[in-house]
Amino acid sequence: MKLRPVYAVLEREVVRMFRQRGRLLSAMVRPLIWLFVIGAGFGAIMDQARGVPYQYFLVPGVLGMTMLFGAMLAALTTVYDKESGVMRMMIVAPLPHAWIVIAKLLSAALAGIVQALLLLVVLALLGYLEPRTDWILLSVALVTTSLACGGIGMLTASFTRTLDNFAAIMNFVIFPVFFLSGSLYPVHDLPQALRWIATLNPYTYGVDLLKHATLPRVADFGAGFDLAVLAGFTLAALAAASWRFSQESAYEPMIHVLAGRRG
Repeated sequence: MKLRPVYAVLEREVVRMFRQRGRLLSAMVRPLIWLFVIGAGFGAIMDQARGVPYQYFLVPGVLGMTMLFGAMLAALTTVYDKESGVMRMMIVAPLPHAWIVIAKLLSAALAGIVQALLLLVVLALLGYLEPRTDWILLSVALVTTSLACGGIGMLTASFTRTLDNFAAIMNFVIFPVFFLSGSLYPVHDLPQALRWIATLNPYTYGVDLLKHATLPRVADFGAGFDLAVLAGFTLAALAAASWRFSQESAYEPMIHVLAGRRG
């Protein structure tokens, strides 16, 4: 019985995603700009990274970027549901809050996977995927990285009360998470202080797992270690977001709206 409301929330988010075709199209533009513009610029300076042409080194990074931004924008709907009052109706339903968070996290992860698959088709047509790509490991990397990105999005959404705050906090979260992840350069080549910060970033291990699947010789950590960190972080994020949604302040914006004093 608990799976039925989870499925309902998931179906609602999927329908909403495919109705926003502009969002799916724009999700392709951002990583391709990084690949062809930023990649060409940095490639002219450093030529190769770990013995790989720089633009090819960026492929796992732009795949991870697609999932990170896709999951964060999907999490935005959670904040929208708070402001519109939909979240309040979900919270008062006879359903553990954790199931609401699980459904939202799964929908955010699914949005990231769909956008990453569309980008993979484009990259394959352009010849940016090596023939030796491990497709099974790549599938595992897409799922685990998207779930971790969904966890980052749900944590951000659970501590955000309004859409305006979410946009500000998203920029504060998403750019440090992306730039300190090994998406643009090998983690082990960073200065010591930045390397330590990157190793504390769970998204780093998603990008590294994508490297194992597409360009194994440029990976910084072991694939098993990447999977363990991603799984541990996703469970921790799920627990923290569930706890946050169990607090009364999770639907405070709707109370403010009803009271005529928006927060």
